[in-house]
Amino acid sequence: MLDRSRYFLRMARSVHRYLQAQPIADPEAAVRERLERREVDFIANVKRVIFDDPANPYHQLFQAAGCEFGDFSDSIARNGLEPTLAALHKEGVFVAHDEFKGRRPIVRRGVEIHANPDSFANPFVEALSQGTSSGSTGRPTAVRKGLEVRLYREAYEHFVAREHGVNNGAHADLKPILPVTEGINSVLRRAKYGRGESKWFSPAGSWRESGHYRLATYGLLLTARLSGTRAGFPSFLSADDYTPVARWLAERRRRGVSCSLSSMVSPACRVAAAAIDHGLDISGSTFFCGGEALSEVKRALLVQAGVRPVISYWISEIGVIGRACRQMTSGNRVHQFHDSMAVISHRRQAPLADVELNSLLFTTLLPFTPILVINAEMEDSAVIAPARCDCLLSRTGWTTEIGDIQSFGKLTGHGITLLGNDLVRILEEELPRHFGGRPGDFQLAERDGARQTEVDLRVSPRLAGIAPDLVRDYFFQQIRGKQGGMPAEWVLKQSDALRVVVEEPIATGSGKVHPLRLLGASRQPSPWTPKEQRHAS
Repeated sequence: MLDRSRYFLRMARSVHRYLQAQPIADPEAAVRERLERREVDFIANVKRVIFDDPANPYHQLFQAAGCEFGDFSDSIARNGLEPTLAALHKEGVFVAHDEFKGRRPIVRRGVEIHANPDSFANPFVEALSQGTSSGSTGRPTAVRKGLEVRLYREAYEHFVAREHGVNNGAHADLKPILPVTEGINSVLRRAKYGRGESKWFSPAGSWRESGHYRLATYGLLLTARLSGTRAGFPSFLSADDYTPVARWLAERRRRGVSCSLSSMVSPACRVAAAAIDHGLDISGSTFFCGGEALSEVKRALLVQAGVRPVISYWISEIGVIGRACRQMTSGNRVHQFHDSMAVISHRRQAPLADVELNSLLFTTLLPFTPILVINAEMEDSAVIAPARCDCLLSRTGWTTEIGDIQSFGKLTGHGITLLGNDLVRILEEELPRHFGGRPGDFQLAERDGARQTEVDLRVSPRLAGIAPDLVRDYFFQQIRGKQGGMPAEWVLKQSDALRVVVEEPIATGSGKVHPLRLLGASRQPSPWTPKEQRHAS
């Protein structure tokens, strides 16, 4: 309890510091300067953070690869950044997702390196706050947020607002309260600049489930008000009812006010469905969606409601990857923000499916990045290709598209994060131990529902007399203690997205039954992707 109190006190101080900080005077000049200096700044940052610190995991990875600083900097000068990163990956300079999380040691050429997310922190950047992502268990995790990087993100918002014409008008955030920090950060960022009317909706569950997080959220918002910022308090939604959000948007649409919404993909689809069901006109609204893949089924639902969906791609632990422009009207794709993130891919076998895919490797570039990683795999797949549009983002210098973005090693529907290895253990060990059966009798399968991502917990009919409600309750009990379990349980219950079905688990074409069947490891490339680029590295 004392640790939690200290944590929220630190967050309150960080809110005050952020709101008092002056914004970047010329966002466009700042971004163009970073684009021009991306390689120079990255080399200098790697020198002081990695090569000068023998305790840094990457220092040991470079040693195991036989790569000294001179080799590293000379390669970038001769070959460029991305080709150097690809060469380093082949020599073992990368971090797999489980290695980044500290779930298993890094082993390269007989050298064993123990690390966790804190091991990759930039010691030259003061963490303004240390928040939790959707992968949180309720305890603070190493999602470090520095002041400079938060101010720099505002520069991105400047470009995105100009590109999509949403500088003014009404805006709603449909995001969780604490312990997930994305909601309050988004609300504070908008309140700081007072751009039009704003509203925060949150499906927070009952007081019994989330009362202490509600109080903590209120406390931070009161801190913001004492700092002179009029940040609004969240309006809580009843379980599985997104109609109030649709009504709020429709009312502003009726008054001729342009509207936008920021949300995870599945809740955004629920808002669109509520508008269709109740005959509410939200046409012309811009929905900024992230946290999970926007499939063509979900995009079609948003378009049916008259909504213009815009993809946002970020990873909580390392930052913003990119945003879509107005011309990206199909496919799950964004412009890559080259100034802050280098992204390459490599072909690999999906761990939970019989497919090969392009796994993304991320490298953080900004000198003030709170987390410095090189070739970090986050279990996302995509296709990297040149951008084919003449939009503001392309003209600025963000000339690469990342498309067909999917997660292949973790459950991410509704913006939650449940690691695949944790789920496999529950499905193959815990459920059979409690209910009988054996591995292969239980399967968790994602699918595109009519209005949101649905998750089926399939139970083999061979387990006679099994009660679906008991299986559901026991599954929630098991994920509660896993990373991401508490928020995942809450989101899945609120959205009624998990159902237990007594049906045989789905087998692959070769007859294999994988315990976890993810959309990201089974979707085909989108029609926008040129055939010759679908397997590009």
